[in-house]
Amino acid sequence: MKTYLVTGGAGFIGSNFIHYLMRKYDDIFVINLDKLTYAGNLNNLKDIENSKNYVFVKGDITDTKLVDSIFHKYNVDYVINFAAESHVDRSIENPMEFIRTNIEGTFVLLEAAKKAWLKGEQWEEGKKFLQVSTDEVYGSLGETGYFSESTPLDPRSPYSSSKASADLLVKSYFETYQMPINITRCSNNYGPYQFPEKLIPLMINNCLSGKDLPVYGDGKNIRDWIYVEDHARGIDLVVHKGKIGQVYNIGGGNEKTNIDIVKIIINTLRKLLPDGDIRKEAISESNIKYVKDRKGHDRRYAIDSTKIREELGWQAMTTFEEGIESTVRWYLDNSQWLEEVTSGAYEDYYKKMYIDRERG
Repeated sequence: MKTYLVTGGAGFIGSNFIHYLMRKYDDIFVINLDKLTYAGNLNNLKDIENSKNYVFVKGDITDTKLVDSIFHKYNVDYVINFAAESHVDRSIENPMEFIRTNIEGTFVLLEAAKKAWLKGEQWEEGKKFLQVSTDEVYGSLGETGYFSESTPLDPRSPYSSSKASADLLVKSYFETYQMPINITRCSNNYGPYQFPEKLIPLMINNCLSGKDLPVYGDGKNIRDWIYVEDHARGIDLVVHKGKIGQVYNIGGGNEKTNIDIVKIIINTLRKLLPDGDIRKEAISESNIKYVKDRKGHDRRYAIDSTKIREELGWQAMTTFEEGIESTVRWYLDNSQWLEEVTSGAYEDYYKKMYIDRERG
């Protein structure tokens, strides 16, 4: 039985990855270490919380004593590090938290794994540390071209800089100590359980709540979108088949402008909501409001996934049309989840980032 330590497993991508593992494998044990910040939600994993193959540990990846205790208690085979502060806007407002979690936390995990797995000068067989990163570490693209694994790192925000720093730290443990590591860098994810500060769930929630639809700048910033289960499948492949020490890009091959995404969500909701639903009548492109652009807003991201496709046989299985309809349906079917995560502190944050920005 293989044991996975999944950090940040109560968050959006982490919880989807755990669901993927539990569906695919019977002979695994998953430890979910999560601090449960605003974006961590144990309701994301409610259906497996009583599984004998799963345990939740509440804690911070910067807590050396706690992380070491997990490695002492469990024979951890794989570390999958999702735990991160991840929203660019929040990194602009409060960069220190990003430095602490994304860099210092990664260091603590690396050291704990090294102490547990390195026996003299030999690494235990079958161990691996996988750092989940982002295409944002590459910076911004022009109208053409793609990010490959050899693209120089050129982060533009405190968030992407902290992720690039963590990547380099992970790589240094391979180069210096020969630690068995991989790094994956993915394009924008979407799907179930995503906290509504990110574009797609934000727009879904605002449409359903009758709110304005705030779009940064001219709305023509381009992102490559991937359905979260395709990302989970890619990470799983890299864990088991990725060449030690290598970086793998995982891209969806779905480039869309932000304004196009907003319009697609409007049309999808109007398609899926039944006639007579009062929310349907209020959903309109007239609700789109352009707000002051955020600082350091990269113009375009696009990923070249040739390496993972040719070496490991991975490719995205979900078209954007299928994925966005599935995502919208999930939020419609899980209105209570959405209501719970958008109360209290979220409302204060939303006002600061979007309402006040529009007035300014």
